[in-house]
Amino acid sequence: MFILANFLKAIAAVLDVALTIYMWVIVIRALISWVNPDPYNPIVRFLYAITEPVLYRIRRYLPVVFGGFDLSPIVVILGIIFLQKFLVSTLYQLAYRLS
Repeated sequence: MFILANFLKAIAAVLDVALTIYMWVIVIRALISWVNPDPYNPIVRFLYAITEPVLYRIRRYLPVVFGGFDLSPIVVILGIIFLQKFLVSTLYQLAYRLS
Protein backbone atom coordinates (compact mmCIF):
# COMPACT_ATOMS: atom_id res chain seq x y z
CA MET A 1 0.00 0.00 0.00
CA PHE A 2 2.92 2.36 0.55
CA ILE A 3 3.52 2.46 -3.22
CA LEU A 4 0.00 3.74 -3.84
CA ALA A 5 0.39 6.24 -1.00
CA ASN A 6 3.64 7.57 -2.47
CA PHE A 7 2.04 7.74 -5.92
CA LEU A 8 -0.86 9.79 -4.55
CA LYS A 9 1.55 12.12 -2.72
CA ALA A 10 3.49 12.64 -5.93
CA ILE A 11 0.33 13.36 -7.93
CA ALA A 12 -0.83 15.82 -5.28
CA ALA A 13 2.51 17.63 -5.24
CA VAL A 14 2.73 17.89 -9.04
CA LEU A 15 -0.89 19.03 -9.26
CA ASP A 16 -0.30 21.67 -6.59
CA VAL A 17 2.73 23.07 -8.42
CA ALA A 18 0.97 23.00 -11.81
CA LEU A 19 -2.05 24.84 -10.43
CA THR A 20 0.17 27.45 -8.78
CA ILE A 21 2.10 28.03 -12.01
CA TYR A 22 -1.12 28.34 -14.01
CA MET A 23 -2.49 30.81 -11.46
CA TRP A 24 0.60 32.99 -11.91
CA VAL A 25 0.26 32.74 -15.70
CA ILE A 26 -3.33 34.01 -15.37
CA VAL A 27 -2.15 36.89 -13.15
CA ILE A 28 0.64 37.82 -15.58
CA ARG A 29 -1.79 37.73 -18.52
CA ALA A 30 -4.20 40.00 -16.68
CA LEU A 31 -1.43 42.47 -15.87
CA ILE A 32 -0.13 42.45 -19.43
CA SER A 33 -3.60 43.13 -20.80
CA TRP A 34 -3.62 46.49 -19.00
CA VAL A 35 -0.66 47.86 -21.00
CA ASN A 36 -1.79 47.05 -24.57
CA PRO A 37 0.96 44.53 -25.45
CA ASP A 38 2.34 43.80 -28.89
CA PRO A 39 0.20 40.90 -30.22
CA TYR A 40 3.14 39.56 -32.25
CA ASN A 41 5.42 39.17 -29.26
CA PRO A 42 6.03 35.43 -28.70
CA ILE A 43 5.60 35.71 -24.93
CA VAL A 44 2.26 37.49 -25.30
CA ARG A 45 1.12 34.95 -27.88
CA PHE A 46 2.11 32.09 -25.55
CA LEU A 47 0.25 33.63 -22.61
CA TYR A 48 -2.88 34.17 -24.68
CA ALA A 49 -2.68 30.69 -26.21
CA ILE A 50 -2.40 28.97 -22.84
CA THR A 51 -5.02 31.03 -21.00
CA GLU A 52 -7.63 31.98 -23.58
CA PRO A 53 -9.35 28.56 -23.82
CA VAL A 54 -10.12 28.59 -20.08
CA LEU A 55 -11.02 32.27 -19.95
CA TYR A 56 -13.23 31.96 -23.04
CA ARG A 57 -15.26 29.18 -21.42
CA ILE A 58 -15.79 31.32 -18.33
CA ARG A 59 -16.82 34.31 -20.45
CA ARG A 60 -19.19 32.18 -22.51
CA TYR A 61 -21.13 30.84 -19.52
CA LEU A 62 -20.81 33.78 -17.13
CA PRO A 63 -20.98 37.36 -18.34
CA VAL A 64 -18.32 38.55 -15.93
CA VAL A 65 -17.60 41.97 -17.42
CA PHE A 66 -18.19 44.67 -14.85
CA GLY A 67 -17.71 48.30 -15.80
CA GLY A 68 -15.39 47.44 -18.67
CA PHE A 69 -13.27 45.11 -16.57
CA ASP A 70 -13.08 41.43 -17.44
CA LEU A 71 -13.50 39.49 -14.21
CA SER A 72 -12.99 36.03 -15.75
CA PRO A 73 -9.36 35.82 -14.48
CA ILE A 74 -10.68 36.27 -10.93
CA VAL A 75 -13.18 33.45 -11.45
CA VAL A 76 -10.40 31.18 -12.77
CA ILE A 77 -8.10 32.05 -9.86
CA LEU A 78 -10.88 31.27 -7.38
CA GLY A 79 -11.41 27.94 -9.16
CA ILE A 80 -7.70 27.16 -8.91
CA ILE A 81 -7.68 28.00 -5.19
CA PHE A 82 -10.70 25.73 -4.70
CA LEU A 83 -8.94 22.87 -6.50
CA GLN A 84 -5.82 23.37 -4.43
CA LYS A 85 -7.69 23.43 -1.14
CA PHE A 86 -10.08 20.59 -1.95
CA LEU A 87 -8.49 18.21 -4.47
CA VAL A 88 -4.84 18.47 -3.46
CA SER A 89 -5.66 18.28 0.24
CA THR A 90 -7.91 15.29 -0.36
CA LEU A 91 -5.16 13.48 -2.25
CA TYR A 92 -2.66 14.17 0.54
CA GLN A 93 -5.06 12.95 3.23
CA LEU A 94 -5.87 9.83 1.24
CA ALA A 95 -2.17 9.12 0.79
CA TYR A 96 -1.47 9.53 4.51
CA ARG A 97 -4.28 7.14 5.40
CA LEU A 98 -2.88 4.52 3.03
CA SER A 99 0.64 4.72 4.44
